[in-house]
Amino acid sequence: MCGIVGYVGSKEASDILMEGLRRLEYRGYDSAGLAVMNGGAARILRAKGKLGNLTRSLRSEPLSGTTGIGHTRWATHGRPSVDNAHPHKSGAVTVVHNGIIENHSELREQLLALGREIRSETDTELVAHLLDVALARTPDPLAAMRDTLSRIEGAYALAILMDPHPERIFFAKLGSPLIAGVGEGETFLGSDIPAILGHTREMIFLEDGQHGEMTASGIRVWDEQGLVEPEVKHITWNAVAAEKEGYKHFMLKEIHEQPRAVTDTLRGRLSPEQGDAFLDGFEVDVGSLNRVFLLGCGTSYHACLVGKFLVEGLARVPVEVDLGSEFRYRDPIIGKGDLLVAVSQSGETADTLAAVRSAKERGAKVLAIANVVESQIPRNADAALYTHAGPEIGVASTKAFTTQLTALMLLAIHLGRRTGGLAQARAMELIEELLQVPQMMTDVIANSAQMNVIGRRYASARSFLYLGRGINYPIALEGALKLKEISYIHAEGYPAGEMKHGPIALIDEDLPVVVIAPRGPHYDKIMSNLAETRARQGKVIALGTLGDSALGELADDLFLVPHVSPPLQPLLSVLPLQLLAYHVADFKGTDVDQPRNLAKSVTVE
Repeated sequence: MCGIVGYVGSKEASDILMEGLRRLEYRGYDSAGLAVMNGGAARILRAKGKLGNLTRSLRSEPLSGTTGIGHTRWATHGRPSVDNAHPHKSGAVTVVHNGIIENHSELREQLLALGREIRSETDTELVAHLLDVALARTPDPLAAMRDTLSRIEGAYALAILMDPHPERIFFAKLGSPLIAGVGEGETFLGSDIPAILGHTREMIFLEDGQHGEMTASGIRVWDEQGLVEPEVKHITWNAVAAEKEGYKHFMLKEIHEQPRAVTDTLRGRLSPEQGDAFLDGFEVDVGSLNRVFLLGCGTSYHACLVGKFLVEGLARVPVEVDLGSEFRYRDPIIGKGDLLVAVSQSGETADTLAAVRSAKERGAKVLAIANVVESQIPRNADAALYTHAGPEIGVASTKAFTTQLTALMLLAIHLGRRTGGLAQARAMELIEELLQVPQMMTDVIANSAQMNVIGRRYASARSFLYLGRGINYPIALEGALKLKEISYIHAEGYPAGEMKHGPIALIDEDLPVVVIAPRGPHYDKIMSNLAETRARQGKVIALGTLGDSALGELADDLFLVPHVSPPLQPLLSVLPLQLLAYHVADFKGTDVDQPRNLAKSVTVE
């Protein structure tokens, strides 16, 4: 959600800033802008809509200079417009900002009383005014910045230019991600690793409450105690991994990367001989373990719902699943003896992060399952289990989801072996089968052309219903979410056993019903639901197990996947649903990778 890029060095800043903003497009945005120091003052260029509009403006109004900041904005305060786009300037101060200033109304009134002219509807412009006022009182830019930060309530990642200091960028962080990069005779700033990874692998992951300044020669960071020596981390993954590599969309590329991603998530964490799974050194004292809380938002929440089946089924430990946005506000009963597992692709999801902090304050142990290394949620947790999916650019999560399922399976096996809920022989069988899943995933994805045909057939539908039972019920929710995210078709996921309690009223000859019906303990029940759908002329798209001829007799369209044990079925059953959503959206011509109104990581409430 929103993107920040900054550069100080000897090269043309606008080129580097635009490249960084393009690498942050996946986060979602509705306007963009740059500010570059030139002739002792920051010059600003902004545009509504996609970066192509800003590129065209740069051709007619080039910004020359070697120090600058850039931003892609996702509207929070104020509608999408050029006036509300970042950067914002007041006097000698130019600001870009991610986050939300919670006391913006109070600050606006104070600034208006001082006679300040506020041109936008944003909370960000107020920061520029506050800092400009503070600079008039003191020539020390860092003192002026500290004074300004003391008056702000809320979350922020700030990058700031000051006209009297043309070769410096000032920055501050609280609650929103911000990363600094160190190069040879140049420094960088970004809200996510991909923004600057093409220029440096040496990065500083700024902590909440830190602020500082960067010049071409280096970066200085302060916290409440004074000057700190930040740790510089070396990033190992390659920026090329974020390129499309010949695929039409990032989402399609990432669907195809799932077998590799799952393999990498499993790598080094399983012992088939011992029938055990390892969590990168994290151990749970099962003797004092009361409950497990699984927490996520959006797709990660669906992974948690699957995780409940896995942990309760294999470890026989009670599990609660909650949305981060609900958990943090309902005064949950959690404390010593409880394990909270926070699941987030970005590791920056604001609601999940707040829940992690709340759980730790109450005495619970916290394990983070995240994809982005050194992101805030893992840093705030007691331990992290990273899913090695690599950069996921498409807003609609695919490989992050299947690697989250994989990590939760590792957790379930690990706990099950220690609680005694999972016998060694059964664990060995599951592990051997789990190691075969990536090849099965490859086989399923290879049949993408079949789902392309099915997708085109139903692309004109106004609504879809997805049905699943047991461990595949969350997959029905995930399939429906994928379709509505990128095709803008209304879709609803439901537990099939609840069909008679409402959704059956929707079924007619115009409603496609996607039924997840692999062979397993719920097969006969789901077949009954399928027959009820057919009796009401619903169009059935069935997902089943290879060799199931009976299912084909009842379905209008059929997609088959290899047989696996029920705990592993979601890793295969979700793939056709991802492909269905993709092909429907592609046929409709929507923006598959950057669907309207959505952001990749939700870092504000």
